Amino acid sequence: MVALNKIKRHITQAVQVRNITIGGDAPVAVQSMTNTDTADVDRTYDQVKQLNLAGSELVRVTVNNDAAAIGTIKLRERLDADGLDIPLVGCFHYNGHTLLNDYPEMAEALDKYRINPGNVGFGKKRDSQFEQMIEKAVEHKKAVRIGVNWGSLDQALATKLMDENSKLDVPLSADEIMRETLVQSALISAQKAVDVGLPSNKIILSAKVSRVQDLISVYQALAERSDYALHLGLTEAGMGSKGIVATALAEGILLSQGIGDTIRASLTPEPNGDRAIEVRVCREILQSLGLRSFMPEVSACPGCGRTTSTYFQELAQDIQRHLDVSMPIWAKKYAGVEDMKVAVMGCIVNGPGESKHADIGISLPGTGESPVAPVFIDGKKAHTLRGDNIASEFQGLVDQYVAKRFG
Repeated sequence: MVALNKIKRHITQAVQVRNITIGGDAPVAVQSMTNTDTADVDRTYDQVKQLNLAGSELVRVTVNNDAAAIGTIKLRERLDADGLDIPLVGCFHYNGHTLLNDYPEMAEALDKYRINPGNVGFGKKRDSQFEQMIEKAVEHKKAVRIGVNWGSLDQALATKLMDENSKLDVPLSADEIMRETLVQSALISAQKAVDVGLPSNKIILSAKVSRVQDLISVYQALAERSDYALHLGLTEAGMGSKGIVATALAEGILLSQGIGDTIRASLTPEPNGDRAIEVRVCREILQSLGLRSFMPEVSACPGCGRTTSTYFQELAQDIQRHLDVSMPIWAKKYAGVEDMKVAVMGCIVNGPGESKHADIGISLPGTGESPVAPVFIDGKKAHTLRGDNIASEFQGLVDQYVAKRFG
């Protein structure tokens, strides 16, 4: 028998961010970001709630000017008034040192600061402005994500490494130098933060690129050279299936190697599209790898010439919708229900076998087969459904199974 290897996590320091632990032996956390103007408190509040309801455990907001800083304060007050203990992360670029100094209530309202060393200032001001932001994190006892990005590399460091590389007998490629610059920038900045007084267990590192292989290489190097908690994510992953596939590949490979403590899918939404899709993608990545369970899984037949009817597709969709609607209630009443496996299969070829492997499954008749649908519960045939109400009857059996097994 082939043994299933459980993913062994890369050991990192645990970072406490409000009510969420990142790193250590804590589950990989899901993060997202609003795309509203933070000064518009009503819209930002609604989107934070939407993202959190979808499963985002931390939500990042843009703090780019005075109005956004004031909006952040009001946002935190409103969340607290409504009993929503959602960690907020402030995203700062260029003027973060000024805003954190001018708005101490905002500095306190946030649970984590996101600082990009390449965007804190230029020339001689860079180090002092970075230090000012870290000092505010120390003062308010906040965690910091030091997030380097290939679109805003530390040019002084990049130039230094390129000059050194040019003197080698066998120089590295430009891409290799770019990756090494990202890694060194993150580690050097983290050490500067520690030197200023920020405890190492208040630091999370990220190094964002938009190519899958680059991301894998950079994070493998960060994991090898440090024990800081790591936030995974492609930058500008893209739209639709392209962004989803690239994110799933990059994060999935790293997570399967035990690398990564918090993740985000930086998907470009369609105009007025559903922002929460990036949260669902992250949850599905984690659940597919067996790292976390959020929802009962529905296995459904892909369809072929034996299943010319769309009936099984419609039933699979109905069951998934039923689980989505029921899960918020079930989660409060039935411990472990998120691990349930449901099968909705389309014909006799794999239907009975797949249904037996699920906790509860149904094998619908394919084209030309007898119009009966056996239902399997815990590997055994338990019912045979017929007629026009198969969908509602099967949903009822799923409800009964949940109450009996997990009640």
